[in-house]
Amino acid sequence: MLVAMKRLFAMLLFCLMATAVQAWQQVNETAPEPAREFRAAWVSTVYNLDWPSRAGLSPAQQRAELLNIIEKARQMRLNAIILQVRPNGDALYNSRYEPWSAWLSGAGVNPGYDPLAFAIDEAHKRGLEVHAWFNPFRATISGRPVGRGHIALKRRDLLKKAGSTMILNPSAPDAQEHVLKVILDVVRRYDIDGVHLDDYFYPYPPNNNIADGKTPARRRAAINHFVSTLYRDVKDIKPYVRVGISPFGIWQPGYPRQVEAQVNAYEHLACDARLWLQKGWVDYLAPQLYWRISGKQSFTALMQWWSSINPNRPVWPGIASVRIKSKEDPGRTAAEIGAQIAATRRYARQSSGQLFWSWRSLGSNRGGVLRELARYYPEAALPPAMPWCGNTRPGRPAVAAQNVRGGCRITWRPADRSARKWAVQLGRGGRWFLYCVLPSRANAIVLPASVSSRIDRIAIRPISACGNSGAPGVLAR
Repeated sequence: MLVAMKRLFAMLLFCLMATAVQAWQQVNETAPEPAREFRAAWVSTVYNLDWPSRAGLSPAQQRAELLNIIEKARQMRLNAIILQVRPNGDALYNSRYEPWSAWLSGAGVNPGYDPLAFAIDEAHKRGLEVHAWFNPFRATISGRPVGRGHIALKRRDLLKKAGSTMILNPSAPDAQEHVLKVILDVVRRYDIDGVHLDDYFYPYPPNNNIADGKTPARRRAAINHFVSTLYRDVKDIKPYVRVGISPFGIWQPGYPRQVEAQVNAYEHLACDARLWLQKGWVDYLAPQLYWRISGKQSFTALMQWWSSINPNRPVWPGIASVRIKSKEDPGRTAAEIGAQIAATRRYARQSSGQLFWSWRSLGSNRGGVLRELARYYPEAALPPAMPWCGNTRPGRPAVAAQNVRGGCRITWRPADRSARKWAVQLGRGGRWFLYCVLPSRANAIVLPASVSSRIDRIAIRPISACGNSGAPGVLAR
């Protein structure tokens, strides 16, 4: 009797599972486009500002700290990290041309693993992009030691003194050639999503008067040549790798009219970021708009100005979360960050996005900033597409579902090889949301029962390397 009941129970369970599986069927439906917005944080390595917390940590400790940053960024619903991989003529990756950075395990000391490769792998697993951040011309800092083979030791003729630092002469062809060689090596060998440069071309006043014999106009011409060459060469290697630059937030004093500044990026730093936008030498520009909304250096006024000069490339401003309750601005609250996100969305001409300076202020929840992020990032978002880099749209995948212990296993088969990532969208009653983003190598995901039992639609959407959305495979029940 007991054996018979067990057999009956097993048959009933099998039938219920079969019915549940049959309930999910691929249908000729679609799903709305996922939300699009660039959401990133700079992760600075120079001076160990953000990571690693100090030089000399063990490889396991360094990896654990970096993984914690990546996982927390995912939880905050960011979709990119801007990881500084070349702070001062050195490398936080296995470089063919420059020594290991002192900010890791000591000048020229191999840390025992490849931080950039590790970051890329772990970030892509969690649906985050990695933009490799290079400081192009800074060579040494305050006399700190550099590793064997450092450019400052090999080519002293290229060095110029700028206060307590030494820089590579930005106008020297050999200096530019070396920097381009370093950056393009990373583009070729690593699966990065973007190349990112900060605002240090020529140094800030009062150290900008380096002895190079160049007028401001000739300096700008040299930097314009560098930027245009970088963009062209990156696109020749991997058209989908985004090229972004983060200049000083004011192009020139008086633009817009009420703005005042002691720094003139156009004259002092040789940064003609307006030209780079107009020429299409960047895929995005991230001007450092670190001021409040109120005041002469108004975040809102500057955001409107940058957007107004932007014909066909997005402007995603840098936002100074680091200044919340800071010595520099003790009255600034986290609410200012939320207001700036809202202003960004209101005035963005191409697509919305924000970059936060820097990670430590987010990771430590300075002034309760995570409440603001949760308020303005209630759901995940994909980075905006960049169709000017390529217009391929991946085909619709074949999708199936199977019940497994504790949930539902979704599998898919690509229609072609053009997907770089997969957007998993879930829906119920016509309401959809982006559940997660997976790398191109993924072909399955298990939805917990607590999730699968509350939805009636599942969409697996392929996303191309340039961010273009393909037709989703949709399951319904």
